[in-house]
Amino acid sequence: MFFGLPKRGRYPHVGLTPSVKEPIYEAKKRRAFFLGNDDENLIASGFWWSIELEALPYFSDLPPEEVLMNAAYLSGCSGSEIFEEGGTTVLRASYVSSQDISHWLAALAFPGVRVRSWSKLENRSWHRDHLEAFPPLPVGEKLVVMAPWHKGKEPPGRTVLYICPGSAFGTGWHESTQIALSLVERFIRSGDTVVDVGTGTGVLFVAALKLGAVRAAARDIDPAAIAEARRNMELNGFPLALCDLEAGSLLEGVKMEADLLVANILLEPNLRLLDELSETRRVLSGTAIFSGMTISERVEFLPALTRVGLSLAAEITLNGWWGCAASHPH
Repeated sequence: MFFGLPKRGRYPHVGLTPSVKEPIYEAKKRRAFFLGNDDENLIASGFWWSIELEALPYFSDLPPEEVLMNAAYLSGCSGSEIFEEGGTTVLRASYVSSQDISHWLAALAFPGVRVRSWSKLENRSWHRDHLEAFPPLPVGEKLVVMAPWHKGKEPPGRTVLYICPGSAFGTGWHESTQIALSLVERFIRSGDTVVDVGTGTGVLFVAALKLGAVRAAARDIDPAAIAEARRNMELNGFPLALCDLEAGSLLEGVKMEADLLVANILLEPNLRLLDELSETRRVLSGTAIFSGMTISERVEFLPALTRVGLSLAAEITLNGWWGCAASHPH
């Protein structure tokens, strides 16, 4: 039930109140957040309190998700999840049972927040539920993404990517990652060099190495993601020397030429990446894969491809998400 915030879901705090602004790639999905207050007490008790909240309309200019997450954090909840129900944003927060329910209801007396309901829930093995939340995931024609605890359950005929779910983006379950993996599968060639921008867990360059690439460079603005990507390289049997893996923005510090470039990031950083590619054309000698955008953003991105001299080679849509491959015309 309790999972870490995805990498791109971390935003700076505003004043003394944490501001959790949901990035576009998580829109309309069920989200779970771990806040980490008194979690050991929650697990040790036989039950916890579950309280559902909703934000009152027209009370604040802030998005309802932000209003509710601020209330959950400041009231001392142990964890929460946000979901949509009948067009209303609802936050379900969990509280330790060492305090009576009246204590927590009083702690939630914030302007603009209404308690919808509360209940008493029995304890469960959340660790086991977390492990079961990531079953093997076939992607494309050849790949399967698997958490390492599922080793021994590999489906025959597929190339396995062992990815340990953590705080970095790229477990394979989001549509933008599946689009990017499918395009990598289609355009990778044996002996290629690969540059991965916004690497997250490293799943894209790991897939490229599994499919025949010989070397990679990867960047991510989150230093914590670099440690996760290194761990996933080792899980897949690759020496760390195969990838120039560093914290950095876009192509910062990348010296190698890319036969295949992959970027599973949002629209704005993808547009900035196009500008960098046009300024340092030597970086891309083959195909570039761009994902992390919605289908409605396609009309803005395609003209930008043309402006920097790239031609569309393929595109994929999946549940409202869109990605493409492009290259310099020969």
